Amino acid sequence: KTMAAFLFLHLAFLFLLAGPAAPQTPDPAELDLLNRSADFGARLYRAVAGRTDDNVLLAPLAVFEGMLALLGGTSGPTQNELLQGLTLTGLDPQTLPGGLRPQHDPEEDGPPSQGAALFLDQSFQAPPSFQDLVQTKYGGQTQSVSFSSPADAQDVINRWVQDRTRHQAQNLLSALDRRTQLLLVSAADYQSDPPFNASLTQVERFYVDRYHVAMVPMMFRADKYFLAYDSNVKAGVLKLPMADGAAMLAVLPDEDVDLTAVEGEVTSEKIRAWIRQLKKTKLEVQLPVFLLKRSYALKDVLQALYVTQVFQDDADLSSMGGASGASLSQVSGPVYHASVVSMDESGDDGGSGGGATAFSSPPPRLTFNRPFIFIIYQQASGSLLLMGRVANPTEN
Repeated sequence: KTMAAFLFLHLAFLFLLAGPAAPQTPDPAELDLLNRSADFGARLYRAVAGRTDDNVLLAPLAVFEGMLALLGGTSGPTQNELLQGLTLTGLDPQTLPGGLRPQHDPEEDGPPSQGAALFLDQSFQAPPSFQDLVQTKYGGQTQSVSFSSPADAQDVINRWVQDRTRHQAQNLLSALDRRTQLLLVSAADYQSDPPFNASLTQVERFYVDRYHVAMVPMMFRADKYFLAYDSNVKAGVLKLPMADGAAMLAVLPDEDVDLTAVEGEVTSEKIRAWIRQLKKTKLEVQLPVFLLKRSYALKDVLQALYVTQVFQDDADLSSMGGASGASLSQVSGPVYHASVVSMDESGDDGGSGGGATAFSSPPPRLTFNRPFIFIIYQQASGSLLLMGRVANPTEN
């Protein structure tokens, strides 16, 4: 959920991987919007990945939703540019469907495992229309905090994040800027299903590049997996099922293929083609344990996607003026997108049946011992929840 730089003094987004609620089949209008969000997400990923050789992590759907919230308060050239940048040209912002994320089942025990919250400074009042967007379209909540007391505000936000991730993310937010006036936080908890068996994990080599090797814990599981091979980009695509209707695609280029060459071909249509080509096969899989934490200032990235007008002082944001009489366009500061993803054995100690499956003869083995791409998506809708690059599992 990302906003223009001048909207907030300091704006950060936190997206956590550790499964959404039960999937719901979207209506045609929502499905069209999700397809467009996937197009935007793939473009955003390529823009970020093209700027670094390090690990990459993004939450494309969450960024898209935030831009939608901003879209509702714009007009004129600013709105037209946002429509184009979000691949929404020709659509009416006032009639776009909401509810892009599955809703929590009230009959389930405990708080929902995902959600969004709008944390407002006590001295700042966001427009009621924007708060309504967060609450009605994106299932969020609003809460007042004092960012002038960073430690207290940080504690409130971290506790909210822990509740939404079943305490998988502890003390995620380590610092807050006193200038912060609004912080929009999204959190989700995804789990591998079935989990890897921790007793089978062994430390092995991961070839970061031609000259560097890292020793990493490598998980192991023998099972029936869905697998595809893209001969055009020379990469294998493995599907790892996750709880509650989500799944991960792990994309491993051939040994003689540069990862950036594959990333340059990653589009929403390419991802859908990979999913269509998946076929079930017996396979041994080795996957490194990794924990990624990434933070980006998105202004330059969004401008690379031709979203520039919203960063100008004369942007058309008259409808975003607050009840206090101060327009949000008078506030200046950076735009941040922060995320964390963890891939491990999910606490399985081998007693729950996870791990190796016995076959009459050893199946082929697919070992992710060099840089690869991963894509977390909602199977029912095809929406892109998380995208990332594991260049070095030993680095966050």
